[in-house]
Amino acid sequence: MSKKTSELLGDKADYLLNHQSKTISKDKLHLPGPDFVDRIWINSDRNPQVLRNLQLMYGTGRLANTGYLSILPVDQGIEHSAGASFAKNPIYFDPENIVKLGIEGGCNAVATTFGGLGFLARKYAHKIPFLVKINHNEFLTYPNKFDQVMFASIKASWNLGAAAIGATIYFGSDESTRQLQEVTTAFEMAHELGMATILWCYLRNSAFKTKEKDYHVSADLTGQANHLGVTIEADIIKQKLPENNGGYLALNTKESAYGKNDQRIYSELTSDHPIDLCRYQVANCYMGRAGLINSGGASSGAGDLAEAVVTAVVNKRAGGMGLISGRKAFQRSMKEGVEILNAVQDVYLDKDVTIA
Repeated sequence: MSKKTSELLGDKADYLLNHQSKTISKDKLHLPGPDFVDRIWINSDRNPQVLRNLQLMYGTGRLANTGYLSILPVDQGIEHSAGASFAKNPIYFDPENIVKLGIEGGCNAVATTFGGLGFLARKYAHKIPFLVKINHNEFLTYPNKFDQVMFASIKASWNLGAAAIGATIYFGSDESTRQLQEVTTAFEMAHELGMATILWCYLRNSAFKTKEKDYHVSADLTGQANHLGVTIEADIIKQKLPENNGGYLALNTKESAYGKNDQRIYSELTSDHPIDLCRYQVANCYMGRAGLINSGGASSGAGDLAEAVVTAVVNKRAGGMGLISGRKAFQRSMKEGVEILNAVQDVYLDKDVTIA
């Protein structure tokens, strides 16, 4: 065990590192490994060009040939507005510095906007895999709305040399049906052209946040979002780390029926431990056939390094495939950003951090 990782975990070290899951057995999971493309994807309907691009991502950066992924995502200039996102470090108004951070940070891929990657395609597309984020929720309409709309075409993303495309669906929102149809069509075309697909499986509905809890991060609801994501052939699922459980139970009342559930979800398939909650997310990704990468979350300041390492330990021990961490990395100096990315990667490189 890395001394630095143990120190960053602090008083959570024993709780996270020595937990043994009694819910869904790790033996039932399809775990990341150097042979993941050959072992999992070779018999799928993905064409050889998709397999090549998946292997390209798995074979790049400090985590090359481990089966794990460390991806730098910077789409917050649209999702959270550029000023609010880059004021802490204005160099990232220039997308070249985003790409440089991904390379210097040893990432498997860099995910950002179509326009940003388009400016840099000839210089960098052969140096780090490009992941074009094709849809966004823009933050300029007044009053603010929350709807993912298409910003990039699939053919244009392919032309600039993208290895993969990424898209968001706000499951639970009024717009989710349209988004689901749009992204399904986009993913089909991306696969035809040989690009891999990554889905941000996010929840969005004001009813999901109650006085007691925010069920946008409940294991049961995010798990179902993941299951919908892999159903439309997302190769990799991006999801927030679960912080609670029982979203279906809280929203399914006598006055308002909601969804379907089974008590065994809560009594047998999950527990209160964060690793078990995350494992339920992995299970909903076809037991890990589609890799689960958890998001790093917002930057909270001095505690970002420790928070990122905790998230990485939970994801890895649950059977996940890695982390996609943006704001914690780019909302500080590039040197500090590289340090955070490397600390996360060290968790996946550490053989003493095992599957629970």
